[in-house]
Amino acid sequence: MTSDSGESPLVRISPLRRWGAVAGAVAVVLLLDQLSKSWALRRLLDGEIIDLLPTLSLRLTFNTGMAFSKGSAAGPLIGLVAIVIATVLVLVARRVTSVLQLVLIGVVIGGALGNVIDRLARVGEIGATGTGFMSGAVVDFIDVSWWAVFNVADTAIVVGGLALALTGLRTEAAAEPEPEPEPAAESDAIATSRTDDSSDHDE
Repeated sequence: MTSDSGESPLVRISPLRRWGAVAGAVAVVLLLDQLSKSWALRRLLDGEIIDLLPTLSLRLTFNTGMAFSKGSAAGPLIGLVAIVIATVLVLVARRVTSVLQLVLIGVVIGGALGNVIDRLARVGEIGATGTGFMSGAVVDFIDVSWWAVFNVADTAIVVGGLALALTGLRTEAAAEPEPEPEPAAESDAIATSRTDDSSDHDE
């Protein structure tokens, strides 16, 4: 049985806890993303490459397309799509009762907004395609050699989205009703009938 809002009447979560979980996750992701990008701009702007592992290094690049350096020069469109996705996730969060899922929603929103900030704030700066709306370049600096260069915001979008999908599947699986046991009276009647049939065969 569910209420008119679509939530189970047995599961309640306060607005403060709901939006606190979302906003807290958004704030953490945005802080980590923007601080790491600022560090990369200061440390790696002269072309320096910092090797961390055989297949992991820090190398500054600028992206005007989608996440992971795809879709060059599509920044304005991708930025608008990111805002739409963030808005949809906020609407979805109104119906979610799992704190973990709310945190993951905040992680994805934070990642999307992290790159939108770059497109808005870095217009006319290094890597930008011009001075138009959302023409600023996203700062990427995590290079795994076998994939495109990315940043903390990209990581939040992918990891948060996958985790959100997995927790959603687990929630749906847990919500599937178990088969109801046969009533005791009906089971007894079936057992008695089988006993009588066995007696007739013995005769």
